Amino acid sequence: ILLAAIALVVPLDLLRQTKPGLNRGLVKVFGPVMRTHEMNQVSGWTYLLLGALFLILFNDRHIILVTLLFQAFGDPLASYFGIRYGKDKLIGNKSLQGTMAAFVACTIIAAIYFYANNLMLERFLIVAPLAGLIGAVAEVAPVGRLDDNLTFPVICGCLLWALFQVYGATML
Repeated sequence: ILLAAIALVVPLDLLRQTKPGLNRGLVKVFGPVMRTHEMNQVSGWTYLLLGALFLILFNDRHIILVTLLFQAFGDPLASYFGIRYGKDKLIGNKSLQGTMAAFVACTIIAAIYFYANNLMLERFLIVAPLAGLIGAVAEVAPVGRLDDNLTFPVICGCLLWALFQVYGATML
């Protein structure tokens, strides 16, 4: 399914960069869910799909699911709290308040996921906050000018893999 989505979305996204009529049509349809800068540049969907492909190729299902849950909930909550309450800037437009929101959200998500899947329960009070910290770091980490929809799953997946290795939760 992911490969089909990539085969459809990525070429269409790249093609709209050279075809103004196609771009206008796609922006008319998808404009309400696009950020302003995406209207004339590659959209976040392309980066998200490529990041998800990286996850699937190099990780086990638990790391994939936790990372995607972090990205689906932690990243938007960080953005909301950062925009609404972010007064203390950390890196670029990332704020302490947004990063803390990501940490709390990702810690809760990790705790629920680890408990529901019987993962690392003997170290639960250590690994859930560490996973939350990984989600917050992945959210705030700048990697040049790369879109965070690509860098988030790569950074988070790699760091969660290390956490799972250290605490013996690998399924591979």
